Formats: sequence, structure tokens, C-alpha cells
Amino acid sequence: MNQSARASAPASIGNIGVGYDVLGQAFDVARDTVLARREREPGARLGRVTGLVDRLPSAPGANTALAAAAAVLEAAAADFGVRIDIDKQIPISAGMGGSAASAVAAAAAVNALLDRPYQTADLLAFALEGEKASADPPPWDNVMAALLGGLVIAARLEPALIAPIPAPAGISAVLFHPEARTETAAARNVLADQVPMQIAVEHARRISAFTLGCATGNHALIRAGLDDILVEPQRAFLLPELPAVKAAALKAGALGCSFSGSGPSVFAWADDDAAGEVEAAMAKAFEAAGRPARAYRAALACDGVRLEPVAEKVR
Repeated sequence: MNQSARASAPASIGNIGVGYDVLGQAFDVARDTVLARREREPGARLGRVTGLVDRLPSAPGANTALAAAAAVLEAAAADFGVRIDIDKQIPISAGMGGSAASAVAAAAAVNALLDRPYQTADLLAFALEGEKASADPPPWDNVMAALLGGLVIAARLEPALIAPIPAPAGISAVLFHPEARTETAAARNVLADQVPMQIAVEHARRISAFTLGCATGNHALIRAGLDDILVEPQRAFLLPELPAVKAAALKAGALGCSFSGSGPSVFAWADDDAAGEVEAAMAKAFEAAGRPARAYRAALACDGVRLEPVAEKVR
């Protein structure tokens, strides 16, 4: 019987531009890590917070990790509680899936303490309960990507059906996190309830081309599909420099460029041999706009949530 367990989950790129609430990509440039310790008192409580921040909400309703931990304990009818330490290495409100990573890592760490742990795929429901602390209803894209890794599609919500998509070879993801914050709930509230039929049809065309391109490794199809005409135009005002950054990325050879999730981070996919030029062009565009931004780059294929070793105390 484990007395403590540690798990980490990666950052992610929600939507992958064209797949609003349908597609997600794990982006293993940073991970949130949760250490869960058994306690006699029922429920989930916050312990130490380290990393990019040193303080997080202590109420489960406002903390995705605590809410996910509590959901696992409740579903399992556990006869113990947990105290969780959170190491935040993913920026908050950055469009990099930090809230989802914390929820997924917490669910996995607490799950490892159970006498009969759930399967990894079964943790989706608990992590989504956690993500509700960030946005309700919770978006699936970042959660399922942090859970399974790589590229993931939400094929059906009820009953849940998520599945990996083959990560096409020879492509890297470049992401810039500018000095700005976007709250997921606020970014979702700006979207229209209805769109013209022509946009709906063209969006279907693009997401179909994109997913087929990923599955077959066809970069031309990926380039044809990686162009969001549904959500991005409605959110572009949230980051005034987006058009210039996107234009620079495409001119440098990117296959596509858009917001990561609800932003403010901006990502691009590029052939490996063009990724350096794309990153440099995006950096120059942010600099010209007077907006400091940090660059990240990673391969498409990567791990999702994983258990990490816990150091034993020396006696």
C-alpha cells in the first residue's frame, strides 16, 4: 500500500488551431507535477506549492488539482484523504493547458494510492471534474492530451470516446508565450452561438483535411487544413499582434499558425528543417510589436501523464 505517489503531466496545445473542443496535442516542454500523500482525514487538501508560483487556491472548487483528487477519492469510496504538493512548471492562463496538466497529474497520483487503481483512460472523468474549477463545462482538448500524450481526438462525449491520432513524422511544434494572460472562461464567452452554413462547411473541410493529413503523414493535407476560420477570427482581438505573427510564420514556411487553446500563446507547425526559420520569424514579429514572448519547441509525439519515482526517506 503506497503512502505517497508522484505523477506529472505535460503542457498542451488545445484545439490545434482547427479542432475547437475536438483536438488536443501534448506539448512536452514543461510539466506540472503532483505529489500525493495519504492522510487519515477524508478529502483533498493543498500542501506545498512550488515552481512558477508559490500560491494556489486551497479550495477544491477553485483548484483543478484538488478537485480532481477529490473526484478520485469519492469515486473509489476511499477510506483515507490526501494532501497534495503541486510543482507548477507550466505558466498559468497562458493557453498551454496548465490547469488541465495539474488536474491530470493529481488524478494519476491519487489513483496510484488506491488499493485497486483505475486504468489510465478511466482518469479522464476525474480530470474533467478537476478542470471544471477552471472552466465549466470543462474543455476536453487539453485534458485528454495531457492524459494520453501525442495527438488526441474527442470522438464522442457521451459516453466518452477519445483516441490517439498518429503523429506525422518530420514536423515540430513551435509555441510562443507572450507576456499576456487570457482566462479560458472569458475567451469562450466571446464566441457566437451560431455561424453561417458556409463557414460550418469550410470548417468541416479543413478539420477533415487536417486529421487525414496527420493519419497519413501527408503534409500537404495538413497545410490545407491547418487554418481556423471558425474560432480564431472571433478571438483575434485578444492578441492584436496575432495577424503579424501568423503572417511571419507562414512566410517562413509554417504549415499553419494559430492560438494555442484560448491564447494568448501562439503556436505553429513546421517541417523540421524549417522550424528554426519559423521560430526566428515569429520571434521577430513579436519583437516588432513590442510584446516580449518566450519560445518553446517540441516534437509532436510525446508521453502523456506518467508516474514519477518518490524518493524514500533515509532512516
